[in-house]
Amino acid sequence: MVIISSVLLLIFGTYTARNMEVDVFPDLTAPTVVVLTEAHGMAPEEVEKLVTFPIETAVNGATNVRRVRSSSSAGISIVWIEFEWNTDIFKARQIVNEKISAVSEKLPIGVGTPTMGPQTSIMGEIMLVGITADSTSQMDLRTIADWTIRPRLLATGGVSQVIVIGGEYKQYQILASPQKMKQYNISLTELVKACNEANGNSSGGFMSEYNNEYIVKGIGRTTDIKEIGRSLIKKVDGYAIKIEDVSEIKVGAAIKIGDGSMNGRPAVIMTVMKQPATNTLELTTKIDEAVKEIQATLPSDVKINTQVFRQADFINSSISNIQKILLEGTIFVIVILFLFLMNWRATLISLLAIPISLVVAILTLKWLGFTINTMSLGGMAIAVGDLVDDAIIDVENVFKRLKENALLPIEQQRNKMTVIFDGSFEIRSSVINATFIIIVAFVPLFFLTGMEGKLLAPLGISFIVALFASLIVSITLTPVLASYLLTKDEMLKKQHKESWLVGKLNSIYQRALTKVMRIKKTVLIGAGALFVVALFFMSQLGRSFLPEFNEGSLVVSSVSLPGISLDESNKIGQRVEEALLSVPEISITTRRTGRAELDEHAQGVNAAEIDAPFVLTDRSREEFMADVREKLAGVSGTNITIGQPIGHRIDHMLSGTRANIAIKIFGTNLNQLFSLSNQIKSSIEGIDGLVDISVEQQVEIPQIQIKAKRDLLNHYGITIGQFNEFVDVSFAGEKISEIYEGNKTYDMIVRFDNNNRGSIENIRNALIDTDDGQKVPLINVADVVSTSGPNTINRENVQRKTVVSVNVAGRDQKSAVEEIKNAINENIDLPKDYHIEYGGQFEAEAEASKTLMIASLLSLLVIFLILYHEFKKIKTASTILLNLPLALIGGVFSIYFTSGILSIPAIIGFITLFGVATRNGILLISHYQTLQAEGMNLYDTVIQGSKDRLSPILMTALTAGLALIPLALASDLPGNEIQSPMAKVILGGLLTSTLLNIFIVPVVYYLTNQKTTTK
Repeated sequence: MVIISSVLLLIFGTYTARNMEVDVFPDLTAPTVVVLTEAHGMAPEEVEKLVTFPIETAVNGATNVRRVRSSSSAGISIVWIEFEWNTDIFKARQIVNEKISAVSEKLPIGVGTPTMGPQTSIMGEIMLVGITADSTSQMDLRTIADWTIRPRLLATGGVSQVIVIGGEYKQYQILASPQKMKQYNISLTELVKACNEANGNSSGGFMSEYNNEYIVKGIGRTTDIKEIGRSLIKKVDGYAIKIEDVSEIKVGAAIKIGDGSMNGRPAVIMTVMKQPATNTLELTTKIDEAVKEIQATLPSDVKINTQVFRQADFINSSISNIQKILLEGTIFVIVILFLFLMNWRATLISLLAIPISLVVAILTLKWLGFTINTMSLGGMAIAVGDLVDDAIIDVENVFKRLKENALLPIEQQRNKMTVIFDGSFEIRSSVINATFIIIVAFVPLFFLTGMEGKLLAPLGISFIVALFASLIVSITLTPVLASYLLTKDEMLKKQHKESWLVGKLNSIYQRALTKVMRIKKTVLIGAGALFVVALFFMSQLGRSFLPEFNEGSLVVSSVSLPGISLDESNKIGQRVEEALLSVPEISITTRRTGRAELDEHAQGVNAAEIDAPFVLTDRSREEFMADVREKLAGVSGTNITIGQPIGHRIDHMLSGTRANIAIKIFGTNLNQLFSLSNQIKSSIEGIDGLVDISVEQQVEIPQIQIKAKRDLLNHYGITIGQFNEFVDVSFAGEKISEIYEGNKTYDMIVRFDNNNRGSIENIRNALIDTDDGQKVPLINVADVVSTSGPNTINRENVQRKTVVSVNVAGRDQKSAVEEIKNAINENIDLPKDYHIEYGGQFEAEAEASKTLMIASLLSLLVIFLILYHEFKKIKTASTILLNLPLALIGGVFSIYFTSGILSIPAIIGFITLFGVATRNGILLISHYQTLQAEGMNLYDTVIQGSKDRLSPILMTALTAGLALIPLALASDLPGNEIQSPMAKVILGGLLTSTLLNIFIVPVVYYLTNQKTTTK
């Protein structure tokens, strides 16, 4: 029954694993709702005051809201509302929807309705698609992207949003000439009214005739610009004045607020976002199939490139690397088991614990709603060596008892089933307690909150479940298989002696332990000295939140001086792309400059984001990054920050910026804030290890302000409303209708032609309508002056802020932040009502470290209670806990001589290590007590007991440790970045705890029990 159940479990688990969702990380998204509001024609300070502030105020006090951030730019307001981590996203959206519904009615006329952005995750940006052409125009290319490719991708199940940028957006334009309007006595209001009516249909109801019912329609809608031009405005002296008489009607490109390029050439770039809880690999396959179908229908010169950035590539390489490490670790386990047991049957029985335990872990993850990702697989990779430990101990003891029984005379031999039961039961208590201690040691992981909790929870679940499953296997399946495979008398007699390796090790160990017992105090002093050295080294370790990922793709942020034109920004962006393409490992780049419509990642035309996938071959990652920074340093006129797609988003989620460390300066005056930001930048530039230092460019940019002269407006009979409408329509343009071409829709706009706009002189001389039908130059009723105003206004929790962004390279973040704080405190004097806050990964590291420290102390207390319950003596339980400082020694040394940085994964490695290390002490002391109960004296108990338990101790330690070697060595491979520090700690700690355990624990046990035995 046990065997049949195990086989069925393996089959069902394998099927489930093959069909589970695969992702790179668990969903790390903080519940965030984005509210976007178009504010047509408004300057940033107007957007802040009239749009952003009311929305912020409405949502700031909502239930579970933890932070509100906003960005007010020309014509758009973006508000990010971040909720507490445990908030259901649908509830959060409902709360925000209720708040903005109330506030939208109070927004100024002309402001768009606040719109919630689509629900996506931090890992939602799964693909960048580049569309290029040789002969097809940029306008036609954008039309293909908007009306052919985008709808097809949005129709793919799992795609939440497709953002398009670049090319030329097609627009039907009515470019009015105020001079001709004056000649024909046409007012702007009359022109707008005529244009609005020139393109529409009407309903005539129904008509019944000849037993049929007819729908009556008036057809006025057209796609022919000539027909629109022939539409009547009014009749003057019997002469029909048409739209074409006073304006030019043409198809043109809309004014750009963003642009795109690929490899330095103009292109349309599409960002594909996925819905939460969507299988990225399956969705990527669907998108590839859709793109292949679309490509076949496009003009031959139009090419769609989906190989720019693909999250699926990182997922595949990460999962592949983890699977490879699982396989390599298993091979190490097989080799160790066979060398020690020298019996393929015993090896097979022990190994079966691995697949069954992993299958149970996968089924549990599926049941709890998790995916297969690098974290869940990483937990299994760390556990793979431990999974066989319980089975090893059981099999080793049963096999030894069976061989001893087989050597007895036949009349003295016991029933083999009884021997198996007794041999398994003999170590049952030790095995169960040891496993539960490891599980208890891992529990602090689940006290983590926020992003780190979401990231590491699957790792903890997979580790604990797999370990617990291995315990169940060891007390059920292992004895059953032993009864089938290890009971042949011929085999038992033939292998009655221990393997050559075990015999040799026992002999060496007995001699070494005997010598150690003669210099007990010296050995203890030496171990204590090592522990003190380890504590000193630990104090010298740097601190960081997470190791740097190796995603195989760069995200380069290039921010130029605000106020430059899109054309100039494109030139700078092109130079950045050329610099990147000169690096041998980079073969393709895409650039997104400015923003797309209703894109939550709003940025001015002075900002660009360049994606550059790379493949490392001959150079290390450090050499490659140094080359990239050197090449980009040659691009003048821009601040450059280098990140990676996922790391960049984690930084953005933690601090609201795209860098490791965000220095936020809060205050009221933007010029003062910008000045302080530059002072801070100057004061920290000399700090070692700081790279990509950049100041958020919230500065004054050129503005042309048209200030109404109210007395003169009154004289000409022009109301402020008419004045504002004139400025809006004449210079910005007003959408008055839509042109339908099949299923495509294009805006039709009215504005002045380029001879009457585009320069300050043209604006001054533009003709405005008076109440008596005359037209006067705008300069007669308004001052048209060149001035300046903010380009964008960023806020957090209803306070204005600027940010100095800093990345860290070649050192830990915590010490870097400390140096930054010291430099700012020494050099910067903040005005009244101004303050600085620091954000970034170091905050999460500090919070997580504190949580783990407190939870670990509680775990140690529980471990001590378990040990006390098992041995009923405080000194015995304390002796076993000596393994913790012994394990700490190797763990600290392994981190100190590799990365030198203590990250959250490394701390979790120590926690895991402490649980694993206690197992050996339990095995030793429980056996000592058994031998003493049989009447053996204390010294012989220590020597013989240690020798008896050497084989299982070395097997469990070597399988647990050597299985981690592939993971420890492959720290630079995608998917291994987080697990590798854990593996290094556990590997180094197991080395010292095992070597010291087999000498220190016998010595301490002898010394602490010597007086009792004598009495």
